[in-house]
Amino acid sequence: MTTTALILIDVQQGFDDPVWGEPNNPAALDNIARLAAAWQHAGQPIVVVRHDSVEAASPLRPGGPGHALEPVVAAVDPALFITKTVNSAFHGDEDLHAWLLGREVDGIVLAGIQTNMCVETTARVGGNLGHRVAVALDATRTFALTGPDGATLSADELTRATATNLHGGGFARIVSTAEALAEVGAG
Repeated sequence: MTTTALILIDVQQGFDDPVWGEPNNPAALDNIARLAAAWQHAGQPIVVVRHDSVEAASPLRPGGPGHALEPVVAAVDPALFITKTVNSAFHGDEDLHAWLLGREVDGIVLAGIQTNMCVETTARVGGNLGHRVAVALDATRTFALTGPDGATLSADELTRATATNLHGGGFARIVSTAEALAEVGAG
């Protein structure tokens, strides 16, 4: 039997703060809930990752109301819980790479917030470390960003760029929630 870990990244209430702007993909939390339920039903491991911001004004700072996980993830009993202060879940308070190798995990599926930040960075590092990575793109969401030239890219443009970067660079497969569910036997 193959083992595929679902890694839920930074699904925190602080991303509801207006400081981020309007998120894309309103179905992301529902898709994350569907993935978590399927993984639990299949007896496959779930890793929950929480960002502990070191910035005093961040909605994701420990002790603030936004630090809490969204209810769909707070209800999960994870096989591993990781806190981090940087973008990659592979650079948190637990050694995710060693944990995956020690349990002979065959692949990982990523979902969470923000698509082009922590999800993409975790996928890149995971791919570099030799893990078979898939990103359930419709189970992620992000926000518009303004670049150094003053041009703003929409959340949807950033999501497409992430998919292109990860696919084109060979870091990860881009899948839908439905495809991930089918692969875990819940489709």
